[in-house]
Amino acid sequence: MIERSYDVVIVGSGAGGGTAAVGLIPLVEQGHRVLVLEQGPRLADEEFTGEELEMAEALYADAGGFLTADGTMTLAFGQVYGGSTVVYTGTSLIAGRHVIEAWDIPGLTHADVTERSRRYMEQNNVHLLEPELINENNSLFQKGCESAGYEAHQFPINVKGCLGSSLCNLGCPNGAKQGTDRVQLPAAELCGVEVVTRAEVLRLEERAAVVRVSEKPPGEKGAPSEWEPGEYRVSARMVVLAGGAVGSPALLLRSGFGERLPRLGERFTCHPALILVAEHPRPITNDVGHPKSFFVDRAEEEGYVLETCMYFPFVTAKSLVGFGEEHGRFMAAFPRLQMILVLACDRATPGNRVTIDGAGRPVVHYRFTDEVVQALALGTRASARIFFAAGALRVHAPLASPTTLEASEADRIDERVGPEHFTPGTVSVSAAHLMGGCAMGRSARDSVTDGWGRVHGIPWLRVADSSLFPDSLHINPYLTIMALADRTAEAIRLDAGELLSTRAEATA
Repeated sequence: MIERSYDVVIVGSGAGGGTAAVGLIPLVEQGHRVLVLEQGPRLADEEFTGEELEMAEALYADAGGFLTADGTMTLAFGQVYGGSTVVYTGTSLIAGRHVIEAWDIPGLTHADVTERSRRYMEQNNVHLLEPELINENNSLFQKGCESAGYEAHQFPINVKGCLGSSLCNLGCPNGAKQGTDRVQLPAAELCGVEVVTRAEVLRLEERAAVVRVSEKPPGEKGAPSEWEPGEYRVSARMVVLAGGAVGSPALLLRSGFGERLPRLGERFTCHPALILVAEHPRPITNDVGHPKSFFVDRAEEEGYVLETCMYFPFVTAKSLVGFGEEHGRFMAAFPRLQMILVLACDRATPGNRVTIDGAGRPVVHYRFTDEVVQALALGTRASARIFFAAGALRVHAPLASPTTLEASEADRIDERVGPEHFTPGTVSVSAAHLMGGCAMGRSARDSVTDGWGRVHGIPWLRVADSSLFPDSLHINPYLTIMALADRTAEAIRLDAGELLSTRAEATA
């Protein structure tokens, strides 16, 4: 096994890892060595082709097909230089005061989260998309909301020079989306932070990570790893976990930390989502332009959020319930389809958690509560009203039987759509806002970390990703992850005196 030594090792390069890396530049300037390990590859700009199946294979864990333990929900998360910031749509919202205050974490205030979030909004060029760049898929949503009595809000997004390819979920082919792969990681590397890709952390040992660096397979996208293939033991004065809500708790579990941290893996939430489509009488601009410009927030009142969205043929096809003629009819109408994403704002629930299998691979256990199913039904009803108010001819509603609603049935939506039509495994549910598993709290009795990402009882171990969330947000977690990772980096800088003394003792 090859031996390497660093002062700080960060596991993961997404919103958490990239932010932690840039936050530790002051340590590098003081002469410390900081390393980022990323399991996925580093892609060149020209490798982002927008081809649905090949990009899914290159950018997502399990090609975007990671399933919960019972196979009833697909979890999508990036596994690439930049993590999930490469594959999400760039929506950037600050967490609500009521959410942060309800978390009740000592030392964590909404004002602090807001200040840090605004800083990264500025760094990553977050702004409202210009009106002339909003396509019909989005403008029809806005029109439908106005007619149906829903308040639509515009999403701030983190793009610079957007050309409207609508390929956000497959990695921007124009380099416009300002994720950690475009902003924080390059800035950190320029200042001396090292990043090694194709580097899977197999387990943690005392102040060390055991890492397998893989060779680039023939014909696969991405550059070879910065290190030679092989197994490494990388010693570190401090290890920062930023592998996400699935990766970070799974790594701790397979490293044997479960007994010391009894709440490890708990409080997993994910915003279970349905993709709804509606057919219009004429072609609309749907797969051209930025896909996500507006949302409706009914989280507090009814437990759901609606977002404009646009997915490509494969994802759209798998999201439609059933097979045969009716399914084919909607797919043939693809140029005329309007889409809405319904997200249920789930809560941390006993039993919904991350574990590992016998080989140490992550396993996510998730049960749809009655509240989640009810929220999906209410969101589906609201979406159908918005679709019809925007002029749609028919709507595909997974929580209806039969699943097609015609415009002539617009006054029967409540009757036709309901939670009784939800059967796990027969309705295509997906999730990309993965949260929890290493939750913040007061002690190891109720959580895994404190409000600064310090793992209880293990001073050399920190967490800087969405696994910190003790409960669900009502929005995309991107900015909140960056804010919390920034806090973790600050705490590491404040603890640098201990880091220095430990290093000095080890080398004396």
